[in-house]
Order: sequence, then C-alpha cells, then structure tokens
Amino acid sequence: MIDERGWKQMSFNIAIDGPAGAGKSTIAKKLAKKISFVYVDTGAMYRAMGYYFLQHGIRAEEEKKIREACENISVTLAYEGGVQKVLLNGEDISDQIRQEEVGNMASATSGYGFVRAKLLSLQQDMAAQYDVIMDGRDIGTCVLPNAQLKIFLTASVQVRAKRRYDELVEKGECCDLAEIEKDISERDYRDMHREIAPLKAAEDAVMLDSSELNIDEVVEAIYEYAKKAGLEA
Repeated sequence: MIDERGWKQMSFNIAIDGPAGAGKSTIAKKLAKKISFVYVDTGAMYRAMGYYFLQHGIRAEEEKKIREACENISVTLAYEGGVQKVLLNGEDISDQIRQEEVGNMASATSGYGFVRAKLLSLQQDMAAQYDVIMDGRDIGTCVLPNAQLKIFLTASVQVRAKRRYDELVEKGECCDLAEIEKDISERDYRDMHREIAPLKAAEDAVMLDSSELNIDEVVEAIYEYAKKAGLEA
C-alpha cells in the first residue's frame, strides 16, 4: 500500500475515532494486546501539551503564547513492561494528564494547526513502521487516511457521562454527573465544529455504537472487522 506521502506501507493500521468518553482508549489498548499491535494514544499526546500549557499558566485563547510554547515541548511515548508511558520533555506525566481540566485544555487547544502539526509527523512515522491501533478524533480522516480499518466508535452523551462518573468515583474523586454530562456535550461541540480536522467519521469508516455493549463485545466486534479488512488471524 502507498500512503499519502508516497511511501510504501507494509504495516497494518487500525484507526479508531469518536467523541470523548466513547471508550476508544480502553478498547484500543485491549485490542492491541489481543492482536500484538502497538497502541498509539494520540489523545494522551494532546493532553501532554495541554498539561504543559496549564503548568505554565497559559490560557487556551492565548494563541501567540501557545505557538511560542510549542517550541519548548517534546512529547514521546515509551513502553515499560508493555505499559505505555507519556513523556513530556523526558518526564513521565502519564497520571497527571488524566485530570478533567487537562482534557478540557487539550480539547480547547487541539484545534490550532501548529499544535496538530507538532504531533502529526510522529504519529504517521509510528504507523508506517509498526502495526498500530491509533485512536483519537481525526485518525481516519487526517492522520491515517489509508488505514486498512477505520472505526467510528460512539455512545450516547448520557452513557459516556455515566462511564466517566463511575471511573472518577472509583478513584475516590468527588464529582457531579450533571456537570460531567455538560462538559462532554461542550467538548463534542468544540471537537465537531473546529476549523481544522473536526471530529467526524471517515466516509469508509465502520460505525459502531457502544451504548449497549460491554468492553469485550466491542473488542470482539472490531477484531472481526479487522479480519474482514485483511488482518491475518
């Protein structure tokens, strides 16, 4: 296969897109382990940048400061014992980037073209070298337009909010379900209406609603689609 840059692509790529809280990362990690693929969490990479902006007191609307800050940011993914680590300028921030405010900052700043360009090359290079499962908002439409399988994974706002609520409660955090639902709705709107690489399903993507499915059922469904797309079982 020849990719968008004219390179011969020997790897098998699975792109999973969808809104916040649809379970993309959980599903992608589990499927990657099942079929021995490399999991690339693009959302974590954007969260790392959002975390940097927050740590340096930069607001989402301060475009000039964000552009300048990008020059000082290095985001890499590393694997220790099969577990993905997110490194910001060499520091492991895997736990810190899961905070709600970091996710909101990542969503608010990911629409800047220079932020996306910062990470795009790294993501495409990984996909060219390895069999990968990559999840995000625009993987099938922009990052990996020639992926052998594209999945658009979604669920209702109410289901996604309840999943996030349960996750936070399990961690012992105090949270409000209505507020989480409001945040998810607002993030959906921002992601779908940004000028650059908006959230949408690729024309050849498989639509998969996980509202009534558990994790294992979604993983198995995508695995079956991958086999139909040419993955050797």
